[in-house]
Amino acid sequence: MSRVSDVAPLTEIFKYAGNVAIILGAFIFTWASLSDQSSLPYRMWARYTGWLERKMRPMFIFIPGRHIAFGQLGALTALMLMVMSVEVPYWWLGVVAIIIAPAVWLERIRRERVLLIEEQLDNFVLALANALKSTPSIGAAFNTVVTVIQDPIRQEVDLAIKEMKVGSTLDQSLLHMASRVASRPLDSALSAILIGRQVGGNLPRVLETTALTLREMRRLEGIIRTKTAEGKMQLWVIAALPFALLVGLNQLWPGYFTPLQTTFVGYIITFLCGSCWVGALVVARKVLAVDI
Repeated sequence: MSRVSDVAPLTEIFKYAGNVAIILGAFIFTWASLSDQSSLPYRMWARYTGWLERKMRPMFIFIPGRHIAFGQLGALTALMLMVMSVEVPYWWLGVVAIIIAPAVWLERIRRERVLLIEEQLDNFVLALANALKSTPSIGAAFNTVVTVIQDPIRQEVDLAIKEMKVGSTLDQSLLHMASRVASRPLDSALSAILIGRQVGGNLPRVLETTALTLREMRRLEGIIRTKTAEGKMQLWVIAALPFALLVGLNQLWPGYFTPLQTTFVGYIITFLCGSCWVGALVVARKVLAVDI
């Protein structure tokens, strides 16, 4: 008995030592690969960090991409150590979450920023119209407006002014702003500015009308979101209901769905049911996606 009890701690020690050696070896291999600029891992690393920085730069986030990538490597290393030490069910879901987390986070930040810009857009256009009443130069009007508006639209206008100072035309600066933000209301507002400037006429009056139109469109979009919120909630409930039924029936009658998992006909039925479920979700999203 004493020999068995002595072997067990030694086995655990060797197990943890082996895990540490594997993690340390993987770390050294990764570090050596990233140190060689001609290696494939370094090129993939540089491409990934560059992609992160290109996604963050239009949102005025100037965090080096390598910081986020190093954070992902640290999280993956910690997860692997945990998996090797204790049994972690569905650990691969954690790997997937760590890999896609930066892309999801950046897309969420981008959408929130675009929504905030769209909320500030009518005030920006109205402020520009008021500035044009006191100065005939649209460039001077932009310089006046940038001092009274707030972020994030102030950042975009300020960058457009800086582009004009280094040689870009007003049209080019506004087109660059539209491509950075990628918002249809902003495209409409900037189109009104460019067309009104080229055609001539009472540009302040045109911008005031545009501001009123944007405000009314935003009000209608708010009403539509309120009216469709209940339908979207019902969509999520209906989407999750089949899985709840599967779990419940399997708990009541274990093996109830075994024929679907072990026979050819069961595979066909499962595929058809899954296809119908996905198709129903797509159709429901199309119905709820009301556009003005």
